[in-house]
Amino acid sequence: MPAVKKNNVIDLPPVIAGPILRKTNPNEITLWLATCSKFEIACSLKYNDVTLSDKSSALAVSHQCIPAGKYLYLHFIHITIDNPIPYDVWVEYHLQLNDVQANKTYDMSDWASHLYYQGHHSLGFILHKSVTTLLHGSCRKPHFNRQQNLDGLANVDKVLSKHTVSEWPSLLILSGDQVYTDDVAGPMLHAIHQVIGVLGLPNETLEGAEINDSETLHTSNAYYYQRNNLLPSNKETQKLHQQFFGGVQKPVFTTDTAYNHLITLSEMIAMYLLVWSPVCWQFVQLSCSEQITLEKDKEKYEEEKQAIINFKQNLPSVQRALAHLPTAMMFDDHDVTDDWNLNAAWEKSAYEHPFSRRIIGNALIAYLMFQGWGNNPADFSSKQINSLKTLFIDNKAENTDRFINDLLKFDQWHYEWPTNPPLVVLDTRTRRWRSESNLNNPSGLMDWEALTELQQTLLNKDAVILVSPAPIFGVKLIETVQRIFTWFGFPLIVDAENWMSHPGSAHALLNLFRHPKTPHNFVILSGDVHYSFVYDIKLKGRKNSPNIWQITSSGLRNEFPDTLLNWFDRLNRWLYTSWSPLNWFTKRRGMWVSPRKPSNASKGERLINRSGIGLVILNKEGQPTSISQLSDMNTPIHFQKDTTDEQFE
Repeated sequence: MPAVKKNNVIDLPPVIAGPILRKTNPNEITLWLATCSKFEIACSLKYNDVTLSDKSSALAVSHQCIPAGKYLYLHFIHITIDNPIPYDVWVEYHLQLNDVQANKTYDMSDWASHLYYQGHHSLGFILHKSVTTLLHGSCRKPHFNRQQNLDGLANVDKVLSKHTVSEWPSLLILSGDQVYTDDVAGPMLHAIHQVIGVLGLPNETLEGAEINDSETLHTSNAYYYQRNNLLPSNKETQKLHQQFFGGVQKPVFTTDTAYNHLITLSEMIAMYLLVWSPVCWQFVQLSCSEQITLEKDKEKYEEEKQAIINFKQNLPSVQRALAHLPTAMMFDDHDVTDDWNLNAAWEKSAYEHPFSRRIIGNALIAYLMFQGWGNNPADFSSKQINSLKTLFIDNKAENTDRFINDLLKFDQWHYEWPTNPPLVVLDTRTRRWRSESNLNNPSGLMDWEALTELQQTLLNKDAVILVSPAPIFGVKLIETVQRIFTWFGFPLIVDAENWMSHPGSAHALLNLFRHPKTPHNFVILSGDVHYSFVYDIKLKGRKNSPNIWQITSSGLRNEFPDTLLNWFDRLNRWLYTSWSPLNWFTKRRGMWVSPRKPSNASKGERLINRSGIGLVILNKEGQPTSISQLSDMNTPIHFQKDTTDEQFE
């Protein structure tokens, strides 16, 4: 890749990350790209014997360029086409980078040839008339450390490499925790600060913390493993300490530290670049920072370093896959912070303090820049994009605060893609149904208005692919444990968030499946929980019951504690077997739920605890004919029906 010389120290390549193919259908193509200069971009498409250029009237290109740093520009490219692209043909896309000031042009072969698949001489994609195959996953933590260097997102590249273009999946769906802003390894934080310096990412003022300017945080005092000390110590900040930096205090479901929580927008921007592309890693060295002085922190740093080295080895495969497969994304809590909007008390504490409000706001800005816009560009007005540009052009605290206030009120993070079956992606984080009886009780994952809108969206559809970051139908024993901790007033200890935790939200959601005009086939894709499973679900006593499949794939690079999950798995099947009276105490007692058996399962196992990515094959009616988890690509794990294991809820 050619280099663009920027100073006397580092030669930067023209492309820092991407391209990433986002919302794409016969009438529109959405692309995201990060470059080191403010390039003008010429776009063209080619399929069969047809070539379309942005110079012709047949192709309309909207190109927004965000100056995110001295040497970082994000490009939002939305292409609309007069004559729809045909299905089942290879479509090449070309992006030519033009540096007007330097009078230089970079053809795509100059900067992207390493991303081409064998037999092809460009980047491209294929559109299928129906979604016959899809890949889905969630929860990709860079420093997750096991002996096998597994990354489900890298497995996408293996799928594309192994098959002909006509056999490629229709979609890649990432259902949450694409980044962990709240759980960051020391070596990753060290890398982030180096990238901030290399790309000239901006500083910001901070209110309500022990430091008031991010420059200190980015350079001379990063507070490695000690970011809890940034909050002043007083009664008002005790809850914030627990919410943002209390990860080690969660003995049941969370074991990792939150003491390297990302804080500034520049830190979050650098994190995205480091998890989606190998480019920035060439400007990073991972030897332990001199700022880390405690022996226990040095030991932890060295332990995490090997996991990070393993993680970055997979990034060329990740970058190539994301350039070729239409990718839908949705946030979950770790994209912002752990337990984000868990309950009304959490919200009151977090949003009323300027420091925590800024952390959440910065994460939402980064999500908009790197994930949200590409899901549905039409949802974001030119005013919003111009306000985003202003954050970097006129870097003032009041501009950032104003933009954060607007984003916290924004209620269009959910979206629908016009696939067949339609893809409907839920926002289960920002439109919550708060408990009216106790502010500490978990909020419902969607409020009445959001659920009513969802029902209207689903009316008169024959089938739907419904993405809910948290499983709608989860493991009953784990949900019971969460309910017990909530009853004793400790919902944060066990991340007590599930669809059944709030009576109103649960009732409204389950009634949706009973509505006579909602789809006959529901494929529910979820993540979040760090293990994978499949349930077949029917309504009890209904001849016209919809077919419901709860398909959970988690994580891409994360797992549940082995011993604990083995106990939960077996106890759940024993305590909630079909004859158990405990089923009558669940909110889903009017449904039959049949867990599928993984092909590699030993006796009593129904949950998979192994990093990978889910693969679902659908028939013309939108019903799954094959469901599997791709971890070791040589031996996929298939979920098999087990009619002897039916449960009455």
